[in-house]
Amino acid sequence: MFVSPDDWQPLRASLLLAVPLLYLLSAALANWRVARHCTAVALSLAVASLALLAFGGPLVIYTVRADAAGCMVLLLVSFVGWVITRYSQTYMAGDAGQYRYVRWLMATLACVGMVVVTNNLLVLALCWLATSLCLHKLLTFFSGRPAALIAAHKKFLASRLGDICLFAGVALTGTCLGSLEIDQINAKAQALMHYPTALKVAVFCFVISALLKCAQLPVHGWLIQVMEAPTPVSALLHAGIVNLGGFLMIRLSPLVAEVSGAQTLLVVVGSLTAALAALVMMTRISAKVMLAWSTCAQMGFMLMQCGLQAYDLALLHLMAHSLYKAHAFLGAGGAVEQARLKVMSAPPASVRLSLLLAAAGGGLVMVLAAGMLWGVAFDKPSALWVLAAIVSLATTPLMLPLFAAQGFRMTGLWPLGMLLGALAVPLTYFGLHQVFGFLVDLPQGIGPTWFDLVWVMLCFVLLFALQCLIYARPRGRVASALYPWFYAGLYLDEWFTRATFRIWPARMSAAVIKPQAGVSK
Repeated sequence: MFVSPDDWQPLRASLLLAVPLLYLLSAALANWRVARHCTAVALSLAVASLALLAFGGPLVIYTVRADAAGCMVLLLVSFVGWVITRYSQTYMAGDAGQYRYVRWLMATLACVGMVVVTNNLLVLALCWLATSLCLHKLLTFFSGRPAALIAAHKKFLASRLGDICLFAGVALTGTCLGSLEIDQINAKAQALMHYPTALKVAVFCFVISALLKCAQLPVHGWLIQVMEAPTPVSALLHAGIVNLGGFLMIRLSPLVAEVSGAQTLLVVVGSLTAALAALVMMTRISAKVMLAWSTCAQMGFMLMQCGLQAYDLALLHLMAHSLYKAHAFLGAGGAVEQARLKVMSAPPASVRLSLLLAAAGGGLVMVLAAGMLWGVAFDKPSALWVLAAIVSLATTPLMLPLFAAQGFRMTGLWPLGMLLGALAVPLTYFGLHQVFGFLVDLPQGIGPTWFDLVWVMLCFVLLFALQCLIYARPRGRVASALYPWFYAGLYLDEWFTRATFRIWPARMSAAVIKPQAGVSK
């Protein structure tokens, strides 16, 4: 007998809700064996939900939402949660507080799962708040480390400011549109000829909340300083939780796309954060600190893509960054070993500016060729046009050996192989753009303004110019003058730290502030 896709709707909703409920069950039992089995079953249910989506299409039922973006992110969360749980059991073996750790780890995953599957904006906000509170317990797991407590305190304050903005946006949106169901909010917003002022304020509240919770300038410092927490917690934070701001923007993309000022705010703050964090990374030698600054930069780039209405590429960025960062943090020991080998090896020779510019020109040719092969239209400026230009700058290191001295001595198939490798990057980028553009329902908004496009180009061209100047003359006057400023992150975090301690000082227990034996007061 033929079964209609509609007959599967209650089952699909049950599968989606079962994922966070399994995490909640394992949190209540606080047992490693239960946690391992629950995360494995949750991963299987996430795979089944994605398969049923392909069979039955998008679904909204019982305030649960199943679409391409939600199901892919749920699969991502379930996979990362499964890996981190298995890693954590070995990492925390023998620790007296390991069952307290597994309880809050599973509770955090349960809250993140509900953020992803819910179709109700208020439920999403409440679960995001609960996610932050559960994560705070993990960040302060080693309660005897003052640095961990201070970083967690700064994160707590920044997140509470984000929550205030988020709940204000929820209240204003419900008042203006008469609904808190996300699909109805987006539909009603698109039907409006003009947004009322209160709804525009709500959109700005959502954007500011995403910027605060994604550790953008100038409240980024806590993300760099939470390395005192257990390594699996760092992986969970950088690979999953900090990405939720981008997920909120994707969920509310039809609503946000009609407010050009909110888009410009995403573009300006996101691009500035990405550029500054990339420059700061050049001054750091600690592998984990570099990874943290990398997350800060990647979050800025993802939110900038949202501001340019490239939501499909933002989703691609979210998933790729999460998988990469989970692997990077859980394999931080190998990264440190590679860094040590790099320090012991001979320093790389300086590169002439002319070669860097020639390599950038070669990267631009590769991007244009890949775009033509995929049928991308470059006839008028657009977000994809600007992002493709950034990709061409990113391919410069791949093209540089062909223009350097050793490139002229290459024989055989090496030059062809390097050209194909450089071409594979933009080919993959445009190919995934086509795939995710098909999966994600892009809003028909007003589009990015000329200011947004020009601002992004100026930011990344200036970033590329500074990086080239530093690589070409690492001991030159410009590099020597800029190094202390970029090493200090332009002192923005010091300002935020002083502000947090004036508003709400962190409380340290007596065990933390008690001087060690043999140390004078």
